[in-house]
Order: sequence, then structure tokens, then C-alpha cells
Amino acid sequence: MRQRKLVNTDVPAIGLGCMNLSHAYGVPPDKETAISVLHRAIDLGVRHFDTAALYGFGKNERLVGEVLRPFRNSIFLASKCGMTGVDGKRVIDGRPETLAATLDAALGRLQTDHIDLYYLHRLDRQVAIEDSVGALSRMVESGKIGAIGLSEVSANTLQRAHAVHPIAAVQTEYSLWTRNPEIGVLEACRNIGAAFVAFSPLARGFLADEILDPAAFAARDIRINMPRFQSPNFEKNLLVHEQLASLASELGCSLAQLALAWLLARGEHILPIPGTTSVVHLEQNLAAADLHLDAETLGRLERIAGRDRFSGPRYPAATQAEIDTEEFG
Repeated sequence: MRQRKLVNTDVPAIGLGCMNLSHAYGVPPDKETAISVLHRAIDLGVRHFDTAALYGFGKNERLVGEVLRPFRNSIFLASKCGMTGVDGKRVIDGRPETLAATLDAALGRLQTDHIDLYYLHRLDRQVAIEDSVGALSRMVESGKIGAIGLSEVSANTLQRAHAVHPIAAVQTEYSLWTRNPEIGVLEACRNIGAAFVAFSPLARGFLADEILDPAAFAARDIRINMPRFQSPNFEKNLLVHEQLASLASELGCSLAQLALAWLLARGEHILPIPGTTSVVHLEQNLAAADLHLDAETLGRLERIAGRDRFSGPRYPAATQAEIDTEEFG
């Protein structure tokens, strides 16, 4: 697989987001299935694994730690703090003492003495970003983390944070159907030499060959409350899906591969981390690294799936109010 830089380390261009092995999209897979996905990822050359304290309220870090411990010296491990589960509820807390406690718990669950890249998962609007990053910088000094990342932040917040301590990466949703990083943070990352890690590069499963049925989502699936999966937005978005699937078929690839190849073509500092619970999908996703799109194809993709083509905001209003990223008006 093609290599890209992440914290001065060469890693394969496509990593693995581990969230949905434990969290978010309804009932997670059984442990045996989750282990098989992680082991197959190692076999296929994946070395960048991304998790968080929030995912499964610690269960995902525990899974990743248990399964990947034998490979720890050969993988790049990323996790996140600042958003965790407290008494069964999601809580954003960027206070220095909370971040320190979250890290110590994460190291135990991950069965390691350091995390290569540690993100502030969300900006806590009650805590200055300088204070949160200051706490993370002390973790770097202690050797418990290798580098600092930020998740779902604006270019302005990134610049403020970078003035306190170098920021090695920003992680934000980016795909053909979520283009808001193009407002500012994508370029801001390039300017400071930070990697841009694209989560949900397959639009939470929408940019796959199988057409999703929101009516079949499990009760705890977070997509139920996302406007793009609700009527009439979803039906409008299916029209774009149909055009993208047709183009993928013409090119002889899957829609997921087309979407990932598009991201890789957006900049050498971009690293997608698709998640999956399927070994078959994992294999297909990783093969996208070998797919090169010419200028004509990129132009067609822009006409089909430009930023104004998808209907509905990516988050409900209450969630969007928590997010620091710039949004198109």
C-alpha cells in the first residue's frame, strides 16, 4: 500500500477506524468477528489503528489493546480523550485533570506504556483550548504520548492550539458527502505540516455499494438522528448515490473504493480511516490505495457529488452546537 506521513512515521495511506467494532451503529459485532477484522487488517498491512476512550465507553480500547498487543512495536496507535462515558452518558470534558486521568485509564486498557498520537476528541467550550493542549503537552514530555492531535476543530482553534504545542494531526469527518474541511482546516493542516485524518470517509456507510435502509437501523444506531438519513433528505441523497454507483461500475471498482480514492487524491497529507465490521469490506477498502483517478474522473465526481449536492446537515442541531468545525451556510 502507498505510504503517507503521520507524526514523522511512514504508515500505509489507509488506516482502520475501530469505532464500529464496539460502538455507534447499533449492535456491535461479537468479539470473535471483531478480532478477525483486526487480525486480517494486520495481515493486509494496516499499521494505523484509531480508537477512543468514548467508543463503547472503554470497550474499544480494551479490545484493541488485547488483540494488537503482540504487534504493538510495529503499529501506529491513536486514541482520543476529552469525550468519555460517565454514568452511561457521553460527556465532553477538556479539563487538564480529566485528560490526565483518561490517559492513564487508556494506557491500561490498551496494554501499552505510550500512545503514538493522542487527540482531544472534542473542544470543551468551558475550557480554553490552550489549557487542554497544555495538559497534552505535558503527556508528551512524560513520554506517555508521542504527539498531539485535535478532532472536529476549526482552523482558528487549530492555530491557537498549535501556538501552545505542535499539533501533528487533525481528525474530522471528510468524504464526498461531507466537504466542510475544505473551508479552512484542510489548508491549515497543510500550512503547519499536520496530517489530516479523515473519519467516516464512506459517509457512515452511505458510500457503499449496498444501499442502506434507515428503517432497518437498530434502536441505538446514531444515524437515526442524523438528518441526511431522514426523509426527505435520504431519498434525495439516494439519487446522488445512484450516479456515483454508476460511475464506479463504469470504472470497474466498488463505490467505496471510488470514494476512498477520491480522498487520497485530495492531498498527500490526507489519511482516511474507514471502519468496518466485515473482513470482505476491509479487503475491498484497502484495495482503494491502488486506484488512481485521472482529472476527467475527478471532474465528474465533482459534478455528481459537489458540496451542494447532498441534502441535509451532517448532525442534528444539538450535536452540531458541540462541534467546533466550520460549516457551509
